Amino acid sequence: MKDCTIYKMSELIGKKWTLCILHELCKGNLTDKRFNELKKQLGSVTPKVLSLRLKEMEQSGLITKTVDSTSFPIKSEYSLTESGKELVEVVQELKAWGNKWLTKNEACQHTLCIECKS
Repeated sequence: MKDCTIYKMSELIGKKWTLCILHELCKGNLTDKRFNELKKQLGSVTPKVLSLRLKEMEQSGLITKTVDSTSFPIKSEYSLTESGKELVEVVQELKAWGNKWLTKNEACQHTLCIECKS
C-alpha cells in the first residue's frame, strides 16, 4: 500500500490546510504571496502549522519559495509551480463535484467564485 498513488496523494494533500493554502496561492492571478499575507487570509491557522505545510509543499514540488535578502526584513514569497497549478485544476474539479453533491453555495456555483475569486 505504501506505493499506492492514492495513498501518496492523500498524504500530500490530505493534511489540514494544504488545500486551503493552494487555494490562497491561486487567487489573484497566481501572484506571489508572503507568509503573513497567507496567515491573514487563512485566519485560524497557527504560524507553526503554516510554516510546516509550506515546507512540505515546497519539498513536494507544489510551490516555490523565493527569498529577497536585499532588504530588511528579509522577504519570502511563495508561488505555485507548474505541478501546483495543475493540482489547482484538479481541486477546481473537486469543487464542482462538491457544489453538485454536497452543498449549494450560490457564490461558489460560478466558474470563479464571487466571494473568493477562484
